[in-house]
Amino acid sequence: MRRRHSGAAASLAALVLLGPLSGCGSAGSGGDGPLTLVAAEYGDSPATSSKGYWDGITAAYEKAHPGKRVEVKLYPWADVDREVTRMVEEGEAPDMALMGAYSDFAADGLLYEAGDVLSVSAEANFLPPLVEAGSVDNKLYGLPFVASTRLLFYNEDLFDEAGLSAPKTWKDLEKAAEALKEDGVRTPYALPLGPEEAHAEAMIWELSNGGGYTDASGGYSLASDRNVETLEWIRDELVAPGLTGPVPPSKLNRQDAFAAFLRGEVGMVNGYPSLLREARDKGIRVGTVAMPVSDALPAGEVPPTMGVADWMMAFKENGNDEEIGAFLDFVYRDANLSTFARRYHLLPSTITASRTPAGGGLDAGHEQFLTALHGAQLYPVNKPSWLQVSNVIKRSIGSAVEPGGSPRGVLEKIAEQARDAAERS
Repeated sequence: MRRRHSGAAASLAALVLLGPLSGCGSAGSGGDGPLTLVAAEYGDSPATSSKGYWDGITAAYEKAHPGKRVEVKLYPWADVDREVTRMVEEGEAPDMALMGAYSDFAADGLLYEAGDVLSVSAEANFLPPLVEAGSVDNKLYGLPFVASTRLLFYNEDLFDEAGLSAPKTWKDLEKAAEALKEDGVRTPYALPLGPEEAHAEAMIWELSNGGGYTDASGGYSLASDRNVETLEWIRDELVAPGLTGPVPPSKLNRQDAFAAFLRGEVGMVNGYPSLLREARDKGIRVGTVAMPVSDALPAGEVPPTMGVADWMMAFKENGNDEEIGAFLDFVYRDANLSTFARRYHLLPSTITASRTPAGGGLDAGHEQFLTALHGAQLYPVNKPSWLQVSNVIKRSIGSAVEPGGSPRGVLEKIAEQARDAAERS
């Protein structure tokens, strides 16, 4: 039987927070030593650093549970996966890690299940779509922390000037892009298929045509006919007529697309809650709608929205299940989780923290993203090969929509590399 721990059974406390590091992390705790948490840095400046959040959490925890310590180390998103993998390979796994993937560690038997560390109420509180994505063989290893969904953003001023309404289908989107171009808009639709987050943009489009990265059985379906048709449509109806930009899609990263939208140069872009906040802060009137769907979809078929989550995981190496559980139960309290989600304009991962006002409330305008999350499809992060597969997608899928590009050829090559990665995992 799995051990369960109540939220009150804590013996954790004073946290020593280290800022973003580039050196080696210390080994996980044992005995009376501190617990270790390696976490991704969500901020982009000292003023927005995650350090401020963890400082507050640790101070509150120390006051309530004196006598123990936790060391938190922050790494940039570009480095955190590599650093945690290095620590594990060197026999110095942290007690906990917060990052974008977990399943490779779960597959190697290195992680506690949620029920080994969390209280019953904490484990039962996660939003169902996130539980599904965080589970391997129906066992929850990836504890969802924060999440987001993607909606189509459009500049309302540019749409009003062109006499447009929000698009509902691909054909609507194409016609809107053409009208924006005729009206002098530099980039009617920003299509970020560059190496930063091409796997997100591609999945958004594929889902809207009834495709996606996996099939009903959970296996990869990267080169499905529907996915091929999606990329062919993008190539022929958006890229070839010059309706995308401001650089070729394979060169355009998400942050550059967002920056252009915030300058008022982009008519449409797929975005998430923090972009909505930034745009409104700059005085840009933004409309948001679900991603327009393929005109070829059967009437009444509503494809899922794409969702993204970040994952907390607990490593077995140091045997600190009770201490880890005590700390995580504290971190996942509504007020603490909501504070982090609001700080970075993301969605909390639990049912109670997502309520208004029970969990501290959501930012204005975030309810639509939360509604989309309930029916969202996430990356197949529970596949141990996903990290490798997503990297292949990031590097290569943009070439499929270039003039003369071969969507089927590119997708079949990605699928072949996915099969190889799955065999090795």
